[in-house]
Amino acid sequence: MISKSFTRLWQGVAVFSLFTLVTMTEAAQQNVPASGPSKHVTNQPAAAVTSLTPAGLILPAVKSVIDCSALTKTDLTALGGEGSHIISAKETQTNGSTFCQVDGVLSPAVGFRVMLPTTRWIQRYMQIGCGGLCGSIRTEVGAAAGCTPLNANGFVIGATDMGHGMDDDAFGNSAQKRVDFAYRAQHLTALVSKQLIAAYYGRGPSYSYFNGCSDGGREALMEAQRYPDDFNGIIAGAPAMNLQVQNAIFNAWLVLANTGAEGKPVILSSRLPLIHNAVLAQCDAEDGQVDGLISDPQSCHFDPQVLSCKAGSKDTQNCLSEAEITALRKIYEGPKDPQSGQKLIVGGPMPGSELAWGASFIPATADAPNFSKTIALNTLQYLAYVKNPSKTLTLNDVQFNKVGLSELAKLHPLYDATNPDLKAFYEASGKLILWHGWADGHISPANTLAYHQALADTMGGATRDKFERLYLFPGMHHCSGGEGPSQMDLISPMMNWVEQGIAPDVIISYQAAQKATTRFGQPGGAPGKGAPQAVPPRSQGITLETLAQGAASRPVYPYPFYAVYSGKGDVNSAASYKRKRLKTVPTQYPWLGQDFFKPYQFIE
Repeated sequence: MISKSFTRLWQGVAVFSLFTLVTMTEAAQQNVPASGPSKHVTNQPAAAVTSLTPAGLILPAVKSVIDCSALTKTDLTALGGEGSHIISAKETQTNGSTFCQVDGVLSPAVGFRVMLPTTRWIQRYMQIGCGGLCGSIRTEVGAAAGCTPLNANGFVIGATDMGHGMDDDAFGNSAQKRVDFAYRAQHLTALVSKQLIAAYYGRGPSYSYFNGCSDGGREALMEAQRYPDDFNGIIAGAPAMNLQVQNAIFNAWLVLANTGAEGKPVILSSRLPLIHNAVLAQCDAEDGQVDGLISDPQSCHFDPQVLSCKAGSKDTQNCLSEAEITALRKIYEGPKDPQSGQKLIVGGPMPGSELAWGASFIPATADAPNFSKTIALNTLQYLAYVKNPSKTLTLNDVQFNKVGLSELAKLHPLYDATNPDLKAFYEASGKLILWHGWADGHISPANTLAYHQALADTMGGATRDKFERLYLFPGMHHCSGGEGPSQMDLISPMMNWVEQGIAPDVIISYQAAQKATTRFGQPGGAPGKGAPQAVPPRSQGITLETLAQGAASRPVYPYPFYAVYSGKGDVNSAASYKRKRLKTVPTQYPWLGQDFFKPYQFIE
């Protein structure tokens, strides 16, 4: 873990531009994409290749041309169908600024909210994705710590509940609501938001962005794949893109792998620090620095047997029983088809993610709520299959084999957002940033890595690198928090890329003041019923991240590069790190469902 003796790298709110990076290192990096050979990439410390500058183009602020209340008369029938209407349009205060808050519904039940600044709109629109199975309208903005134009309340912000108001999957009993959740709600919200923007300001947005994590990351990719003209720039964090497998197989397996013969969990969350420390003991120093973070988990091959209690040992607090060892192996390895031996998931939790497991599938007590169990059961009972099974179905009924995966594949083209054919998005000049925490215990980064590779396989690596970047954050949990720096601004680099053609390179990440600093990408509901434990309470209005003053910082480079300590300078300062290529950079992610990551026809 990074030292608590934080040093201040920047004063106040900072936005990192890459203009200086390009000009200072042009000779070293000319015409070399982020995924290119390491020998062509600068080895300078991060501070030498960053500068402070506003994000994107400077566009004149625009005022409203009509009263907020006049938007209640907006006719949405042509867009959403009969019954679509504005519920209310009223001015409200949030973050010290006045917004016109418009709430409405698109038939049959797609709730949406659009927040329009009354006087200082800078001609940009941002749509926010939701987490879990959605069911509520969320306007928490993440991956934006220190983004100046966003903090100045200059964006129009839009969001949707994805067509239902429940914390579980019971909405899956409705064929239309399945479609709304899969893709329709976000697309219609983009259309209605732009319609309201044009009415309120007398003109549409110059640039539109989508920003989501978890299911919001899936929604982000769905927009790029199905509706390539909706957004100029899309930021997809920890995307639940492989939704069918993620919820119906991955989550179910994690719960069952940790369930003993008596139906009780084998490993409790109190055991996770012991396991995590053993992983660190084996792999932490592989990046040249012992700091509590694993920078290259794919090169870490942890053997749980090192924690096995010796025969006759009385000190069982510092070792694991055979039952715990067995459960731990199953968790890391994931399920396999018994006939072929092929994996049924892209990959399991990464070594180093153990402290995040308590928020998903390792409970504190035998009877504590279990998020993975809840979301797996709801998906299996209401969403995963063409025809819903009996409500008496349990996780023990899941078929961890080729037949079970084949049944889930039937609705893969509806819910999943793993189609790597982004030709239309690329030709529309769209830009995509993928990001994931290496220590995400809920959605394995292996999925995001597989999609990044699938883009290259489908479109060619050179083409992919013209419009896509992937960032992986050591020690970060699901969408936020964790042992490593987990606050960053991806909005400003995206604006520079879309609006000025300056491709992003190094990102500066900061240590958050507390482990869970935002609800961005997090599901609603109580812990175990749609929400992991240790998530901050839900906020009203637009919620922005606050950048901790004097926080420790690290650079994060586009995959397959990572930051290593230069050997001199403050270890808590990004200026003391340089770029290095990861030791393990797979070009294949073999599993039984790998066709899920090849081009396919969507189900409408």
